[in-house]
Amino acid sequence: MAQPKNLKKLTRERMDRTGESYTTARKHILSIKPGRQLNSVEVALAAAAAEEAELPEYPAPENVTQYDAALWHRVLTQAGVTHPMTGEPLSEALLAGLAGGIGFMAFTFQYESITTATVVTRAHPEPYTSNLLARVGVKANERTTGSDRLAAEYLDAGLDAGRAVVVRASVAALPWIDGDAVEESDSIDLVVVGEHGDDLLIDDGSGSLTPISPEDLAIARAKRKKDKHWQAWIPASTGPTAELLSANVCAAIEQTTGRLLGTRELQGIPTHFAKNFGIAGMNNWADRLRDTDTKKGWTRIFEDPERLESGLGQVLGFLTDTRFGGLGGLRGQYADFLTEASTLPGLTALGLRAADYAHLAQDWIVFTDLIDPEVSPDDRSVHFATLADQLEIIAQAEELAATALAQTVAGLIQP
Repeated sequence: MAQPKNLKKLTRERMDRTGESYTTARKHILSIKPGRQLNSVEVALAAAAAEEAELPEYPAPENVTQYDAALWHRVLTQAGVTHPMTGEPLSEALLAGLAGGIGFMAFTFQYESITTATVVTRAHPEPYTSNLLARVGVKANERTTGSDRLAAEYLDAGLDAGRAVVVRASVAALPWIDGDAVEESDSIDLVVVGEHGDDLLIDDGSGSLTPISPEDLAIARAKRKKDKHWQAWIPASTGPTAELLSANVCAAIEQTTGRLLGTRELQGIPTHFAKNFGIAGMNNWADRLRDTDTKKGWTRIFEDPERLESGLGQVLGFLTDTRFGGLGGLRGQYADFLTEASTLPGLTALGLRAADYAHLAQDWIVFTDLIDPEVSPDDRSVHFATLADQLEIIAQAEELAATALAQTVAGLIQP
């Protein structure tokens, strides 16, 4: 059965008038037929058919290395955007590289009852998704609003166009998340794939679609302050040109290497915090791991057994999770990005640098495997020194790789 135009708008108008639920109001709208009222069975069948029709064809998550790049790979694939040279979907590795690829940051914060340890190996602190959308060469319908009503209308517009819509929500406010286990400021991008009855279906990277009520999603989206009710979707399947991708790949690599080498100013980061980022941040962390005397050294910070286990568990989680880290510190994915980018016009030389990051991926895997959250507090200093040894090996290799890559790109973009 064909759906009436503006089905959601008509349904919500009826809800406002009658106080009916979304499903009931929509069934009434769908039941209106010239000259004949549908019986209850026909109404149910029509509503079920409408629900099925509203769900766009959407790829399932597969072999995800980096959460946000994989999310946009699925969204762009669903929109029909393809690589200008192959006709295939834009890969997760290419999108990750365009977003800024890899980076490093390490921070510890001491609270009354816990000491947190945060380690990020993806591009940071630049806005990952904003960089991806700016460089992918595809038009995106991107909006924020302080109005719950307008947010619902903007979301409907994307779904009505048959597109998956990316929204940003507070992690702690999602119904399936234990709010006490996450920071209130943590956010996550989710994909609204379509509707099912009263609910919206969400792609959260888990491999299956998760239902959530429009009201619960609105609450989680509204918890964001800076980017309240942010959303983006791809209105057309027109993809980038090969020449544009080449130029944007070079710009992305310049940003990545500049951040790692400390030759580029970090957006929104005070100067005294810069020592925690890039290769300087790796060396600084190694120094703090070795420090057994001062209050900034990890031996003192993690003297308490519970803080020690929790802190190392957090580090391991960050390195293995796909949100802010990933397998091999995401260096293997960056090697794949360089290999794929080398097929673009004028970028053949990038392929020569891929092996550097493939080797670094193995170094990061070794480091990750060394971390033992169950280490005895009496052995923590020795354990930290072992981690520092491997981290110094990584930092040296990272500097050589980033320097060589920066020089390669500089040679490519010379007039």
